[in-house]
Amino acid sequence: MDFAFEPYRIKVVEKIERTSREERQRLLVAAGYNVFKVPSSAIYVDLLTDSGTGAMSDLQWSALMSGDEAYACSRSFKDFEDTIRDIFGYKHVIPTHQGRAAEGLLFTAMVKPGMVVPNNIHFDTTRANVEHVGGIALDCVDDAGLDPRLEAPFKGDMSLRKLSQAFEKYGKDRIPFVMLTITNNSGGGQPVSMGNAKAVAAFCREMGVPLIFDACRFAENAWFIQQREAGYRDVGIKDICREMFALGSGCTMSAKKDALVNIGGFLCLDNDDWAQAATNLLILREGFPTYGGLAGRDLAAVAQGLREVLDPDYLAYRIGQVARLGERLDELGVPHLKPTGGHAVYLDAKRMLPHIPQAQFPAQVVTAALYVEAGVRAVEIGSLMFEHRDPDTGKLVPPEMELVRLAVPRRVYTHTQLDYVADACAKVMALGERLNGLEVTWEPPSLRHFTAVLRPVGGGPLLAGL
Repeated sequence: MDFAFEPYRIKVVEKIERTSREERQRLLVAAGYNVFKVPSSAIYVDLLTDSGTGAMSDLQWSALMSGDEAYACSRSFKDFEDTIRDIFGYKHVIPTHQGRAAEGLLFTAMVKPGMVVPNNIHFDTTRANVEHVGGIALDCVDDAGLDPRLEAPFKGDMSLRKLSQAFEKYGKDRIPFVMLTITNNSGGGQPVSMGNAKAVAAFCREMGVPLIFDACRFAENAWFIQQREAGYRDVGIKDICREMFALGSGCTMSAKKDALVNIGGFLCLDNDDWAQAATNLLILREGFPTYGGLAGRDLAAVAQGLREVLDPDYLAYRIGQVARLGERLDELGVPHLKPTGGHAVYLDAKRMLPHIPQAQFPAQVVTAALYVEAGVRAVEIGSLMFEHRDPDTGKLVPPEMELVRLAVPRRVYTHTQLDYVADACAKVMALGERLNGLEVTWEPPSLRHFTAVLRPVGGGPLLAGL
């Protein structure tokens, strides 16, 4: 793959401020060792998330200027609706201000206490929205997706065995729908194959249960299918998307990912009753059905971004840039989840810092050290984010993998900057046993990783010798 050539020109740049190590250490302590609370002005390379952090195109900025701000039935909504129907194919298009709002509408309308929602792996807000309404978020990813060292083309695939066991255990009356996340963010940004999606869809039809997609990175998933799955090499990205979504009955979408915008989302449904229930909640919580919490200019930018994201040159460069970061980490001996995903590289914190037990959050330690040592902000995808209580035993269960996600914003950073990130990762790993574990001193009732306060175990420094 040739990913050395950017398929765009840079028109606007933003100055980055450099900070000293001492200043970053002070800021991290003040933030309770939680990089979510560090000011963005004190970040050199920000890989916290790829959600809403990308650079919009000239055509998207033009769309912002021509957005129709009518309260009801604006022409911007018509473009938004037509574009989404053209790609996704679903009957009802319900705009929301971002993806978690779409999840909230769907789960509040359709999930009752005690119901179970299987997914390949739920991401943080998805799981929290299920649990907020009293449901059980059940992960059913194939075992291959839980082995960071395994090289396999579709590690986001759902296990039909685990899915079948879920139906046997809970009964189909307790399962309102099955979800499939493309690509599988919590599992390393790994794609789901068309073959697996078809098998899951067939199982759902047999059970009489709808299939709903979490479609945040649908175009990246389609590119992997085109490149890796037999029979799709000569099929266009848009056609692959249409084939995939035709297998389901709806989707949630954070437009802040593959719609290339800074804000926005939507919920799509074929079922009239489900759509009406969700729309009723939308009016209460988000806004009128044709704007859903977004300005008309934002609707216009989403529509344009959805058209742009289907460009194969953009996708080849986008995914290639992530792969290049993974190759640089390989050269430096830094362990990460294989193969690299669509939007991020996931460091394997268990192998980077084997002396720190999972109960002391090794992935959060790596995240904190990356910021102190290099001004790089990443995000923990490990025990701090995904430790949960088993619904049957009530015991705390750590996640299978302890990862640090280096999420690459779209059309933002250069190869040189990502090389700097790779060098910083190697520097942190070289600190080895000088790094101490972390413990939580305060946490909220859910989604604790956003606002939790931590400190080094025993109250000492993060790095011994300081």
